[in-house]
Amino acid sequence: MTQSQGAGDQHHEVVRLGRVGKGLRVLVAIAGIALLINGSVRATDDAWPFGPMSQYAMSVPDDARIDYTRISAVTDAGTTVDVPLNIEGAGVARAEIEARAGEIVKDPSLLQQVADGWARKHPDQPKYVKLELIRHTTQLVNGRVEGPPTSQVLATWEVRR
Repeated sequence: MTQSQGAGDQHHEVVRLGRVGKGLRVLVAIAGIALLINGSVRATDDAWPFGPMSQYAMSVPDDARIDYTRISAVTDAGTTVDVPLNIEGAGVARAEIEARAGEIVKDPSLLQQVADGWARKHPDQPKYVKLELIRHTTQLVNGRVEGPPTSQVLATWEVRR
């Protein structure tokens, strides 16, 4: 060992990225940016993670109205249940329903997808025969709940079999 070499010195060879590697990285970056712009322009959570997650994008002021959207179902067993709005439940997330509530109000037949998702994922459970999109509203005044929450049925759909 010479005096100029320390015990911790190691020899590393520099490897440069080739044209194909550079090109692939540029293409992946462009595709990611295009997907993000597409999701942002559409302003829905449909294309997550390449779109906005709007339910996390705001804080609640002290004087505000808080809306909570759910779907209620009447089953072929005669029971009324809350539809589990997640991928394991009906195959659709609550954020998706909330983002598309306006579309569902205009076209309640979109709720058929919820019933179909439930039936496909849970063939041994009672089937949905009627679905209601319901909005619960809580009013805040000075950061505190003012009065009881109100409920409004926004859309109703008789499920097709």
